[in-house]
Amino acid sequence: MYDNTLAQKIANLYEQPPLTNFSGINPNTDLNSLNLNWRERDLPERERTKHVHRLHPYLGKFIPQLVEIFLRKYRPKLVYDPFCGSGTTLVEANVLGINSIGTDISAFNVLISKVKTDKYDLVLLEKEIYDILKRLNTYMTKFYENEKCNKLFSTKNEYIKTWFAQNTQKELLCYLRLIKDYTYQDLLKVILSRSARSARLITHFDLDFPKKPQIMPYYCYKHSRTCQPVNEAYKFLYRYTVDTFERIKNFSEIRTKASVVVNHDDSCTVKLPQGIDMIFTSPPYVGLIDYHEQHRYAYELLGLENNETREIGAAKIGQSEQARKEYNKKINEVLLHTREYMTKNALALIVVNDKYGLYKPEDIGFKSIGRVDRHVNRRTGRRESAFYESILVWQKI
Repeated sequence: MYDNTLAQKIANLYEQPPLTNFSGINPNTDLNSLNLNWRERDLPERERTKHVHRLHPYLGKFIPQLVEIFLRKYRPKLVYDPFCGSGTTLVEANVLGINSIGTDISAFNVLISKVKTDKYDLVLLEKEIYDILKRLNTYMTKFYENEKCNKLFSTKNEYIKTWFAQNTQKELLCYLRLIKDYTYQDLLKVILSRSARSARLITHFDLDFPKKPQIMPYYCYKHSRTCQPVNEAYKFLYRYTVDTFERIKNFSEIRTKASVVVNHDDSCTVKLPQGIDMIFTSPPYVGLIDYHEQHRYAYELLGLENNETREIGAAKIGQSEQARKEYNKKINEVLLHTREYMTKNALALIVVNDKYGLYKPEDIGFKSIGRVDRHVNRRTGRRESAFYESILVWQKI
């Protein structure tokens, strides 16, 4: 049945134009005046994925404009994200000249965050990213001519053998083997991971969580035609090399000297410096996204440490009452631990869809001083079209 009440509520949200002049935000900006209900024409994808924010796909990240708005309003000296994910908070803090720290239990998340926020010698970087492609191209001519070469770029990894065509495997494994010869190895690993994601034996319209390899031609909902399974990696490696360099170059033009520290650690116990005057984070939602599985190709190909059993709110545990209790306990542990390093009256801003009412500031030494709700009317992939999220504004007491 069509919900007229919900439809009217959503329609009311878009009666007034949303905020688009982010540079005008300052400490005097009233929270209640913030209309963050953006449509595509208000905040197009090219702005939501500007410069390094799109170095690699990452399901579940918030858009950078949210971070920018609240960093401009509260102007912290040191902002901390205990669930830094793909590094959105760290990137935006740096652009504004604000020192930042991020922590994540995921080796893959830490890799992306570091690559996005590192400083590069652009001349050397350009030389390296195209040199490795040139060498890969040379090796590719030998794959079918040289048996020794074939064996050199083979694997016993069952995931790789299952999800990539044989030719694709050789190209990816060859590139991986060549990475050790270069200075910017982490950046090359991100290019490789992004390419591997696209080069899997999967349908074009199901890149996030494919259930089985696609080995036969199929009707593609994305392209409205019959498509063939992918049989190479080089075209993706080249495409994402070009894109990556442009994004790194664009970010280098606005990058500041503000410090960025990324910890591969447990946010419940990580050692932090004193002086954190603001948290800005979006914790994982309870039982919703399998953060490890969405990037399993990277874990398998790069041999990354697997800490999925230590993730908070992992999808595998579901959303039962017991799962929610455990989630609430762990989130509180993180915030209580972080609180020890926070200055007097420091702020904690948490972006979350708290439909279960799990976030209670008074339980962990904070008080609520504000809240901004927004309607999220765009999702990537073939998932639900919309949902609500809130930016909770707490203060340490």
